[in-house]
Amino acid sequence: MIQLQRAILVLILLVPVLFSCKTKQKLVYFQGPTIDSLASNFETTLEVDDIVSIVVTADDPEQAVQFNFPDVGARSTLNNGYTQGNPVRNAYLINKEGYINFPVLGKVKIGGLERTKAVELLENKISAYINNPVVQMQIENFKVTVLGNVSRPGTFKIPNERITLLEAVGLAGDLKLTGVRKNVLVIREQNGVRYEYRVDLTSKELFTSPVYYLKQNDVIYVEPNMAARSQSTFFRNNSGVFVSIVSVIVSSIYSITIISSNN
Repeated sequence: MIQLQRAILVLILLVPVLFSCKTKQKLVYFQGPTIDSLASNFETTLEVDDIVSIVVTADDPEQAVQFNFPDVGARSTLNNGYTQGNPVRNAYLINKEGYINFPVLGKVKIGGLERTKAVELLENKISAYINNPVVQMQIENFKVTVLGNVSRPGTFKIPNERITLLEAVGLAGDLKLTGVRKNVLVIREQNGVRYEYRVDLTSKELFTSPVYYLKQNDVIYVEPNMAARSQSTFFRNNSGVFVSIVSVIVSSIYSITIISSNN
């Protein structure tokens, strides 16, 4: 009789622990075998409708003027050799055919190229006109959008043109407890074609996903887990009742044990 009572008591005490372990399995990221390495050489590819700023400088600032909008070609150099002031950015829209209309050079196709390759292309073309040109290029409209069951949904501009899915989730304040971590949707549009990817944030296979590194205008959507939300609400609203029931059961078992001992 006493052994049975002890077993019941142990089971009652283990219920919250077992529930906690199950919840942890659903929420912990990067479960599974260890991944030895992760490629870090990802580079952004220029796409149609990207707005890129391009500034050309050179050893002789006057030579660079013709390749920039007014007042951005000249640079003042300090005595220590460093340049002074921030150049005004020249914005170019990559058209549907992948071209930009660049001063002196005319139409140049950079759509579909990695940014460093596009820089090399322009520097080579400009070298036919001036000595030692240096091209600075940046995507001005690089942004990602995070929607759904996250703490701070919204659209985020990425100044360094490089962001991972995890970093985007971090910008949005992480998933809520009721967010589905095993089925995150990433929507990507390339050359007018929309692609959809499903990603499991709890698996280390995430690091080898084609959408681990995000591209400009990617959209991330986190589905709500209605069952988890209802379960969380139930325990939060009824935690006092649950504790009272457990207390009554424990007290009853204790009373029965005392009575049995006296008999």
